[in-house]
Amino acid sequence: MRELKFGRVAAASGQARAMVVFVHGYGADGADLLGLADSLGPHLPDVVFYAPDAPEACAGNPFGRQWFGIPRFDGSSEADATAGLDRAAEDLNGFLDARLAAEGLAPEVLVLLGFSQGAMMSLHVAPRRNQAIAGVVAISGKLMLPDLLQAEAQVKPEVLLVHGDQDPVVPFDEMQAAGNALVATGFATYGHVMKGTGHGIAPDGLQVALSFIADRLGV
Repeated sequence: MRELKFGRVAAASGQARAMVVFVHGYGADGADLLGLADSLGPHLPDVVFYAPDAPEACAGNPFGRQWFGIPRFDGSSEADATAGLDRAAEDLNGFLDARLAAEGLAPEVLVLLGFSQGAMMSLHVAPRRNQAIAGVVAISGKLMLPDLLQAEAQVKPEVLLVHGDQDPVVPFDEMQAAGNALVATGFATYGHVMKGTGHGIAPDGLQVALSFIADRLGV
């Protein structure tokens, strides 16, 4: 298991009662999403925010990081991508366990907020943990290995899917595909379409994410 570097923003109240972990996209790093704490933090004063860097240098962007290779971007094979996903899942799980322990918090007060490849990671990792977390916000991502979800899901945290209907990177149809698989497996699943939005996070998407997080964490 690889140790992940990370950024942290302390709870505004001075006492963390819950945790949000931002999981960044392909070619970015933790700092790319940690700035969201500036928008979310004032509304979630008892939440500590973390943003880890993915474990690998990005083949498609030497200045960024990746959780696993993407064949259409870097020429890696599908087998390499699947193996990379498995390795990165182990890394992210280890990070989550370590940070929860460091903050003295339980999994049920943790929300993952992932963007793009980070959304893929979040949707893959959360159902396969031993204990359910409070929820997953998956923005502009997709559900990896949907055919394995039924057999491999150990827990079923609530999920919010958010996607721009003009996304040129991860097709908008992936939102419906993920929702169908999650609902069929028994996950409480919610969705929000960012109209006219490409591959990004629009203000309305962030507002819906904030409401979902606040409701799940009760803070």
